[in-house]
Amino acid sequence: MLGTLVLGRSLRNASGFSASVPQLWGAPRGHPRRPERCCSQGPCTPRNRSDAWHPLWKGPASVPRGTRQSPVNIRWRDSVYDPQLQPLRVSYAAASCLHVWNTGYFFQVEFDDSAEESGICGGPLENHYRLKQFHFHWGATDERGSEHTVDGRVYPAELHLVHWNSVKYRNYTDAVVGENGVAVIGVFVKLGARHEELQKLVRVLPEIKLKGARAAVGPFQPSCLLPACRDYWTYPGSLTTPPLSESVTWIVQKRPIEVAQDQLAAFRTLLSNALGEEERSMVDNYRPLQPLMNRRVRSSFQAAEGGI
Repeated sequence: MLGTLVLGRSLRNASGFSASVPQLWGAPRGHPRRPERCCSQGPCTPRNRSDAWHPLWKGPASVPRGTRQSPVNIRWRDSVYDPQLQPLRVSYAAASCLHVWNTGYFFQVEFDDSAEESGICGGPLENHYRLKQFHFHWGATDERGSEHTVDGRVYPAELHLVHWNSVKYRNYTDAVVGENGVAVIGVFVKLGARHEELQKLVRVLPEIKLKGARAAVGPFQPSCLLPACRDYWTYPGSLTTPPLSESVTWIVQKRPIEVAQDQLAAFRTLLSNALGEEERSMVDNYRPLQPLMNRRVRSSFQAAEGGI
């Protein structure tokens, strides 16, 4: 069954959402600034994220001479409204969901990407991109976890839906290292109401507690994990895990989704080790902020005058 959604410029009358910046980002409760955490590529503004690299990080600190690494801090006022950005068209096939597995870094939900049925197009993209997988990043506590930040503000988790350019490339492996090969939708996750659809995944997490474990989840519709608001930021970036390829078009949703406290706590029960290895909790699996350098962050929406 296909689930279709259009993400892009939203009209207040149609969606019920306002572009008012103070309403969305004005010192929101439960979204503290991330503690001091340094970049791996020199000065980063703001320098607002701490703690060391995740212990499972096996790759280099950065791509040599990389100029478009991710994640970044999105500065609301500095993002550029682009009226040419089209709505992002999302059409996912729930039946293409294969399984969920513990990668040792996060839990990942895999999809059959052998056909065009499940994917995205439009928005900042010139081609159709097939859905490959989605995963989350989260912190050991609710004060950190998201990879991207907005004006230095952080969420306790961030969802990434990973797609590859099926027009230019034969498979995901080729697309990862190719120009405009990958498109990732980023969704901030905040604490709030229980997410009933997410609970389908939470229920099977005990089955994949150890690295390498897999479990079936049956048909799953990824569009249920997208916010109702259709506004987004977009910028050219990279994967945030090795090989850190600079092949990614990022599409970061302005609005977060909500999950319950016990649902996020279930993420933290997973382990990064395989059977027989020293036990390691799967937490703080996010990459430090990277310098924006000369890149431009575009927005599909106009920020209200006087916003932060």
